[in-house]
Amino acid sequence: MEKKQPGNTGQKKTVIAELSVDNVKNTLRRDFEELKQFFLDEERLRKLENMKPFKRSLLVAWWLLKSMFLRLTVTRRLLLVLGMTLLMINLSWVTKGADIRFDSYFKILGGLVFLFILMLELKDKLLAHDELAAGRQVQLALMPEASPKIPGWDVWLYSMPANDVGGDLVDYIPVDKDRFGLVLGDVAGKGLPAALFMAKLQATLRALVTEFDSAAELGDKINEIFHRDIISKSFASLVYLELEPNSGRISLLNAGHPPPLIIREGKIQPTGKGNIGLGIRADTRYKTKDISLEQEDFLIVYSDGVSEAQDEKDEFFGTERLLRILSETADLSAVEVGEKILTAVENFVGEAPRHDDLSLMILQRR
Repeated sequence: MEKKQPGNTGQKKTVIAELSVDNVKNTLRRDFEELKQFFLDEERLRKLENMKPFKRSLLVAWWLLKSMFLRLTVTRRLLLVLGMTLLMINLSWVTKGADIRFDSYFKILGGLVFLFILMLELKDKLLAHDELAAGRQVQLALMPEASPKIPGWDVWLYSMPANDVGGDLVDYIPVDKDRFGLVLGDVAGKGLPAALFMAKLQATLRALVTEFDSAAELGDKINEIFHRDIISKSFASLVYLELEPNSGRISLLNAGHPPPLIIREGKIQPTGKGNIGLGIRADTRYKTKDISLEQEDFLIVYSDGVSEAQDEKDEFFGTERLLRILSETADLSAVEVGEKILTAVENFVGEAPRHDDLSLMILQRR
């Protein structure tokens, strides 16, 4: 008797599920919405909201075709015009009583021109994708281990970009035998520009962290460099923590980031508003806050990719949902708390596209 291959059966079921009518409809709908978000600016999207369906459909089609055409290179625009012309040619030749039509030949040629343009665009996309994939590998190599070993502490770190590369920074820096640095930062924007600024921020932090005894002075210097070197209107938020081994004392620098949360016996205590973000003003002077955790207390640091995660209805996950999850952390480890948050966010978002990078830093005093 021939043995069944459970792996093949599972793959067939997956393919069948992906080709179901509902799944195809949902995929096409999501793709079309992403197409509009990419090609149409906010002003045009607002204009479409109150239009009648027929007029809206015509206008969307026209705007999308126009935007696509203008984004092509000049040569590809000419090829596109040529392909459309060939498809519309209606030509026949009458000789010796025979009507010889050339329409089909021109249409085939027009289709080949369109196929050639598609192949060129696909080639560009695959090249860009390969470069971004390489960039993602570099980012992963620069990421610390998920659970760095610090005496007296249970630590869990996590970061997931919305795109191939991201602008969130999560890092662990052993400053010396009595000081351990933990970093969670968020560069404004996403994608490749944010990833490049994030790499600069990480390199600057690592280069300077051993030069300063005070986290506040470190923040002043990083802000000065970031303001000098980044492009206009760019900035970053940052939480930098310095921990002492076998102690609950933490020095906290918050530069424009959502306030970290202390969880003590199921009750949540915000650490308070911090300073302004890095790079906004060159003359900013940063202050640190000293906090102390008791045994089994948690400190939760998160990026806005958690609270601002959106579902298919464009509703936000929100801080209240996060607080409800964090109020139920009894007998959990740092990694269990982190995974509980991730599961809740993933279930909430569902099939909706990710709009922002998501990062977490969970600390527990042991």
